[in-house]
This record gives sequence, C-alpha cells and structure tokens, in this order.
Amino acid sequence: MFTLRPCAAACGRAAISGSHLCAVHAASPEEEARRIGAFILEESDIKDLNAPGLNFISTDFSNRTFYGCNFMGSSFSMCLFTGSTMRMCFFDSAAFENCDFSGGDLQFISFAGSAIVNCTFENSELIHLNYSGTTIIDTTFNDSNLYNSRFINAEIKNSDFIDCNIKKVFFINARQDGVSFKSSNTAEAVFTQEEM
Repeated sequence: MFTLRPCAAACGRAAISGSHLCAVHAASPEEEARRIGAFILEESDIKDLNAPGLNFISTDFSNRTFYGCNFMGSSFSMCLFTGSTMRMCFFDSAAFENCDFSGGDLQFISFAGSAIVNCTFENSELIHLNYSGTTIIDTTFNDSNLYNSRFINAEIKNSDFIDCNIKKVFFINARQDGVSFKSSNTAEAVFTQEEM
C-alpha cells in the first residue's frame, strides 16, 4: 500500500511519488502529471503509487496493473484505462470525463464522492467497488459484473446497466433519472434499506 509522506511545505497533504511536494505546492503540477504518466507508460505493474490531486489529460493507463495506488482528488479527461487490472486503489473525490475503463478488471476500488461523466465501464469486472456519493452522468456499465459494489447515496443520470450482474449491489438512497437496468438481475440488488 502507498506510503503517505507529508509534503515538505508542511501543508498536511501527501507528497507525490518521486517528489517531496504535493500537487498544490509543486512548481509545475502539469509537469508532475506528465512525469507520472510517463512512468506509467514505462511500467506494466505499478505498485504503491501516490499521485493525489493531479490533472491527467489524454493519459494512457491501459493494459497496466495497479496495486495499492492513490489518485484521490485527481482529475482525468479523455484518459484510457482499457484492459487495466486494479486492486485496492483509491480515486475518492476524483473527476472523470470522457474516460474509457472498458474490458477492465477492477476489484476493491473506491470512487467515493467522485464525478464520472460520459465514461464507459463496459465489459468489465467491477467487483467490490465503492461508488458511494458519486455523481454518474451519461455513463455505461453494460455487460459488466458489479457484484457486491456500492452506489449508496449516488446520483445516477442517463446511464445504462444493461445485461449486468448486480447481485448484492447496493443502490440505497441513490437518485436515479434515465437509468436502464434492462436484462440485469435487479431482483438480487438492494435498492432500499427494507431489502437488506
């Protein structure tokens, strides 16, 4: 699991891997994001990476394996995560726009409190994921296995869960508008506290 080294500026935030400073105090947060992106392109297995608060644009995270990485508070625009494997990674309070996670194998990942807009998680293993408190708009999860994931207090708009396994998926207090669960096993999901 990533080590939270404090920022040398004593601000209480965590320093970025390979740096003594956090994203707020780095001389060039854009350069730090490019440096982390280049590191990811060079490696097939990424472990214990700490990259909170960075802004990634058109970065290729695809076909990589991530273990115990921290991207909390980061933003991702037009990034590729296709075919990636992730275990115990944290994307809490992050922002995703026009990103592709299709064909991924994600387990024990937290997206809590994030904003996910116009993204795809199609044809993926999304097991034990935490989307609690997340805003999800114009996003597709079609043909995916979401076993035992959480969408508690999420806001889900114009998104599809078509032909998905949603067994033991919790949607308690999730606000839904324009959501399709066509051909998914909704009887095995939990939509209200009374169903627990």
